[in-house]
Amino acid sequence: MINRRENLGAMAAASIALAAGPSDRLNVAVVGIRGRGRSLIQSFARSPRCRITHLCDVNTEYFGPIGKLAADAMGNGAAAPECVQDIRKLLEIKSVDAIVVATPDHWHALATIWGCQAGKHVYVEKPVSHNIGEGRRMVEASRRHNRVVQTGTQSRSVPHMIEAIDYVRSGKIGKVHMARAFNSQLRRRVNAVADAKPPATLDWEIWQGPAPERPFNSNRYSYGWRWYWEYGTGDMGNDGVHDLDIARWGLGVESPSLVTGFGTKTLFKGDTQETPDTQTVSFHFSEADKVLLYDQKLWAPYHMEGYENGVVFYGTEGYLVLGRSGWKVVERGNKLAFDKKAAFSDQPHVENFLAACRGEAKPNCDILEGHRSTTLAHLGNLACRLGRPLKFEAATETVAGDAEAGALLSRKGRGAFLIPDKA
Repeated sequence: MINRRENLGAMAAASIALAAGPSDRLNVAVVGIRGRGRSLIQSFARSPRCRITHLCDVNTEYFGPIGKLAADAMGNGAAAPECVQDIRKLLEIKSVDAIVVATPDHWHALATIWGCQAGKHVYVEKPVSHNIGEGRRMVEASRRHNRVVQTGTQSRSVPHMIEAIDYVRSGKIGKVHMARAFNSQLRRRVNAVADAKPPATLDWEIWQGPAPERPFNSNRYSYGWRWYWEYGTGDMGNDGVHDLDIARWGLGVESPSLVTGFGTKTLFKGDTQETPDTQTVSFHFSEADKVLLYDQKLWAPYHMEGYENGVVFYGTEGYLVLGRSGWKVVERGNKLAFDKKAAFSDQPHVENFLAACRGEAKPNCDILEGHRSTTLAHLGNLACRLGRPLKFEAATETVAGDAEAGALLSRKGRGAFLIPDKA
C-alpha cells in the first residue's frame, strides 16, 4: 500500500550520509556493462563525486574493453575496475557503496532488492521492474534498509524539463486536464533464429535469473529480449516510460483508476516480437479528474510534434509541447508564444543520485516515483494484452474483479532467483 510513511521513508533514505569524509568519493559498481550500462559508465566516470571500482556482467567477454573504457573515462591514470561475473559475489564486497543497475528489465528488481539488503544505494534503470509486484518489493526494500534508490528517468533532473513542468503547473496555459505522451520511431525487426549453445564466456543461468528457464537464443540475449514478455516490457516500458513519467509529473497525479488500451503488431508481422509495435492507451485519474493518453508507433520514419518522444500538456488557455531538445507553448488562436531549444544530459541525474547517497540532497526520482510511472506501463501493456479495460485499485495495487489480470501482476522467479515476499 502506498502511503505517507513511504514518502517519509524516501526522505529518511536521502538523509543518510556515508561514513566517508566530504572529500572522499563513493565507490560505485556498474551491473550490466553493454548498451545502456556502457553509457552510464561514462556518466559516472565523469563525476568527481565517485570512482568506478567494479564492473559486473554475466559475459566475461566484455571485461577487458569495457574496463579500459571505464579507466580512460575516469582519467588521471585511474586503474581499470575489478570485474565480477556473479552479482551475488559483487554484493559481498564491503567497499562498494552503490550499484548502478543497467541489466535487462527482468533483472532490475532482484538486483535492486539484493543491493538494498547488502547495504548498497542503487541507481536502477527504467523500467524499474518487470511487473507491478516486483516494483512494490523494490519500494519496500529501499524503505526497510534505508537506502537511496534512484530511478533512471533522467528528465527529472534536466533544467529545461524542470522549467517546463513548472510552467505547466503555474496556470499560464490555464487548467491542465489532459496530457498526451507519444513515442514515434522506427525500430528493427526481430527475425527468428535457432536456439544454440551459449558462448563459453556467458553464464546463461545467471542471465535468465528470475525468468523461466529457456534454451540460449541470441534473440533472447541480445536486442530481442526487450520484445519478449518473459524479459522485457516492450517499448512502452522502454522509451515510453520516460514520457509517461513526465506526463504524470506535470499532471501531478499518482495512480490511475481506469486503464483502457489497444495494442497490435501493425507492420512487424511474421517475426518473433511479442510486444506491440502500435499502442494507444488511456489512463483516467478519477480523483484528480485528469486523463493521460499514450500513443506509440515503432514503424514511423518521422517524429511527432517535432520530437521522437515527448509529451503535450493541454490547458484551457493553450498547450505545451515538451521533448528532449526543447519545449514550446502555443496560446489561444494558435499563437506561438515561444519555442525554446535546449540540450539534454544524463549528468545532472547522476550527480543528484550521488549527492543523495551522501545525504546532501533528495533523489529527484525516488523509487516510489519510478514505481508509479512504471506501473502505468505495466497496466497499459496488460490492458492491450487482455483486450479489455482494467479497474486499478491503487491502495492494494490490484485489478478489481479480474483474476486473469491479477495473475499477471507479479511472478515468483525461480530457483536461486526468487523475488522475496519480504524485501
